Amino acid sequence: MDEPAPPYLKVHFRLEVEDDWPPAGVESLWATDRGNGTVELANTPFFVRGVAIGDIVETSTDNKGTRWAGSVVRPSDNCTIRLIVLRDGGSAAARQSVLNVFHELGAGGEGIERFRMVALDIPPNAEVVKIKRPLQEGVEREWWHVEEGCITDAWRTAEPA
Repeated sequence: MDEPAPPYLKVHFRLEVEDDWPPAGVESLWATDRGNGTVELANTPFFVRGVAIGDIVETSTDNKGTRWAGSVVRPSDNCTIRLIVLRDGGSAAARQSVLNVFHELGAGGEGIERFRMVALDIPPNAEVVKIKRPLQEGVEREWWHVEEGCITDAWRTAEPA
C-alpha cells in the first residue's frame, strides 16, 4: 500500500527472526486510530504472523512517539496468505499475474519486489475453496511457495475445489 493520506498512522510490529527470516526485526503497517490505544490494520502484512487487514490491535507508544503493536483485541476474520513467487524469477509481471488471478476470486493483496512476494488478503466472504485450488496448483507447479500468515477456522476446514 502506498502512503495513504491522513488519518492513517504507522504501527510497528516486532518480528521473531529465525535463520535470517524474516529479513527484518520490525514491520510497519498502516492503521487507523480507533481510540483507547487501539488501531485497525489497513494493509496486508508481508511478515507479521497472526494478523490480517481489518484486525483491531492494542498499541502502546514509546518515548519517541513510535506506536508499537500488542495483542489482537478483535480479529477481522480476514486471512493473510503470502506467496514467494518463483515463476519468471518473481518478476513484476509474474507478481501482478498472481494478484490478478486471486483478485478475480475475491482476494485483495499487494506485491513487494525485493523479496518476490505477494501478500494476499482473503476476506471472510470469499469462496475459500475456490482460492485454495490455484494456491495448491501453484505450489505443485513450483510457481510459488505459500505461507499461511493468519488463517481462520473457515480457511483451515475448507478443502480445495
